[in-house]
Amino acid sequence: MHALVDQFLDYISLERNLSGNTRAAYESDQKKLIRFLEGRKIGTLNAVTRDLLLDFLLEEKKHELGANSVSRLFVAIKVFFRYLQQESLLGQNVTEAMDSPRLWKMLPDFLTYKEVERLLAAPPGNTPRGIRDRAILETLYASGLRVSEAAALKIDDIHFDAGYLRCFGKGRKERVVPVSRTALSLLQGYIAHTRPKFSTDPAARHVFLTYRKTPLNRKTIWVIVKKCARTAGIEKSISPHTLRHSFASHLLQNGADLRVIQEMLGHADIATTQIYTHVDQSRLKTAFDRYHPRA
Repeated sequence: MHALVDQFLDYISLERNLSGNTRAAYESDQKKLIRFLEGRKIGTLNAVTRDLLLDFLLEEKKHELGANSVSRLFVAIKVFFRYLQQESLLGQNVTEAMDSPRLWKMLPDFLTYKEVERLLAAPPGNTPRGIRDRAILETLYASGLRVSEAAALKIDDIHFDAGYLRCFGKGRKERVVPVSRTALSLLQGYIAHTRPKFSTDPAARHVFLTYRKTPLNRKTIWVIVKKCARTAGIEKSISPHTLRHSFASHLLQNGADLRVIQEMLGHADIATTQIYTHVDQSRLKTAFDRYHPRA
């Protein structure tokens, strides 16, 4: 449970770019919950029930917490549990059926088509690092990979002739994701001509490498995305997750079936994929105008 809390804290500070004070507040809230669960001999968050959470909140209220403080604590727990559900680390999110004040949804802004074009054009094309970074950005947007999946991607996982790549998501679940011709062409050129400038070791199979011949990690990819966003003049606070979110949102806007998007993103539950529908209200209006007999 402590490891999941640490992963969540990394997410909100690195990918959501929240302040140190906000991170500290979330850390305090989640550790209170973990201490309570350990006191009840609960060793996994999948064993948490609605009644357990109610007991926890009531116990905190006995510590003379005001209603607003208890409400804020509960929102922090809901955000934590929703993150675990989105990452397929939680079998059932019991907080979904519990009432709360307005819940801050931790979804990043998605990019417009023009913003994506500016972002992808940001890395310089005349340096090995720029070519590598462009290949990373294209891969993230063309496939919807999680940043950890992109960091772990290996040359043997890319099937250029068939037009797809293979990745391993949460719980080592394998999935196959189609990739655009543009991204595949960039990857092919990068692997053939640029990647050897980072490493010529045949045993090094990761696609994206540093000059130290080691695989890029998720934190470095996060820095690359932020730097390119600044170069592109994008004022939104974005992260690698923003490209995953944009991938799904743009597919939805162009008529892709939600079940297909679910499969490509590697979501175990269609309810997780449905979070992307909130950005596409225009699609709902178009569908209504097209199909309702009295529209």
